[in-house]
Amino acid sequence: MNYSRGDIILADLPFTDLSRSKVRPALVVQSDHNNARLDDVIFALITRTVSRATIEPTQLLIDVATPTGRASGLLHTSAIKCEHLVTLHKSFIKRVIGRLPSQLLNQVDECLKAALDLL
Repeated sequence: MNYSRGDIILADLPFTDLSRSKVRPALVVQSDHNNARLDDVIFALITRTVSRATIEPTQLLIDVATPTGRASGLLHTSAIKCEHLVTLHKSFIKRVIGRLPSQLLNQVDECLKAALDLL
């Protein structure tokens, strides 16, 4: 199955020490060109810990009380952490739960630029 940039997925994501994994939401940030030709996908992790999302230029707050937030498919107000990118094989993806609207995906681009010092 191919995934698109902007898809919000549930994936079995390993902890950074590789001791365990947990099914968590993540945002596909890899280009559609690479999504079609590669077996690996680059994700930005999504967390319910939102305390830094309004002050960190690398994070984007997704408020599920808003129409754009509801389109994400997330159950809780969350933060996309563009400073926490993961590359995994497509087999780790369980399913697509939603899609980030283009206006929010444009904001993710700015967060990625800040995370990668591309400003």
